[in-house]
Amino acid sequence: MIRFENVTKRYRGAAKPALHDVDFEVQRGEFVFLVGASGSGKSSCLRLILREDTPSDGRVVVLGRDLRTLANRKVPYFRRHIGSVFQDFRLLPTKTVFQNVAFTLQVIGSSRGFIQQAVPEALALVGLAGKEKRMPHELSGGEQQRVAIARAIVNRPQILLADEPTGNLDPATSIDIMQLLARINAGGTTVVMATHEAGFVDQMQRRVIELRHGEMVRDETHGGYGDRSGLPSLAPEPERGAAAVAALTAVLELHREIVETGVVDPVAVDAAVVASSEAVEAAESAEEAEALDAQRVAREESAAALAAATVEQEAAEQDAAVPAPPPPPEPPRTNPIPIADAVEIDLEDLGVADRLGLGDQADDEVGPTS
Repeated sequence: MIRFENVTKRYRGAAKPALHDVDFEVQRGEFVFLVGASGSGKSSCLRLILREDTPSDGRVVVLGRDLRTLANRKVPYFRRHIGSVFQDFRLLPTKTVFQNVAFTLQVIGSSRGFIQQAVPEALALVGLAGKEKRMPHELSGGEQQRVAIARAIVNRPQILLADEPTGNLDPATSIDIMQLLARINAGGTTVVMATHEAGFVDQMQRRVIELRHGEMVRDETHGGYGDRSGLPSLAPEPERGAAAVAALTAVLELHREIVETGVVDPVAVDAAVVASSEAVEAAESAEEAEALDAQRVAREESAAALAAATVEQEAAEQDAAVPAPPPPPEPPRTNPIPIADAVEIDLEDLGVADRLGLGDQADDEVGPTS
């Protein structure tokens, strides 16, 4: 069905070949995964199978034809036996779902009656029955990819090439597309799929051909994805000192809570001490362990000091609860003569009568008696 015989492909201006001495054969009805990091040569293999490129060395034989010797005028007829699906759906935005799928048949000159029969069958196979009149922008990403798959298989090709068909889809939709491709393969179509979806490759346990830097490094009948070093990781890398930061954050939170509430929870303090001890044991280095241990000691001292302050505060509150004796009565206050109103008197200027209070007085005043 598909045979690569010591194929090497060099592109102009590239220092290294895209493919180097690649040799494998795909039998009729197989489901084959092409895996490998970006730039490993997966897409180059698909372009050679589709006769978009020709090998620099070696031979590519598809459906019994040596593609290097295939005349250009015969390429369109050859491609009628191969369907292709890409990561970008490549739908015609101004045509309906029905028209997008029918376009392939119209190009190769199929009859109107065959188109009216084949297009609904293909749409029903991919789960889009009843959506023939929808426009591409009215469909979800998964539905648009289903339209692309229907367009690829409407001519009932012998080979289906899929280049990252789930790359732009969410996980749930990707599962649906993979199940659809498995059903198409079960119907007898040979499927060759280039992918980075390691989970699907591991679960489906189909044939896996792994490429690395343009060379084939593995051909396994029931294989998994294999080398994942080229895949992006969504999990954050562990940071040095992360345990210390977490322990310090716990200390600060406990300290803030005690300050705001004025209550020391012995259970929380003990739990924090245990957490710090465990963090010290799990520290990645002696320096981190030392820092964590210092934080634990500081926290214990802080908690003890706050506990002592809380005890003093509670004792003070209890003393304040006992009624205090009433304060002693204040002595009666006299109003002294203001200094500004006092008159300075010189006794030497006064006579004896004045000193004895016998000076001139009004008639109605009574003087002192002896």
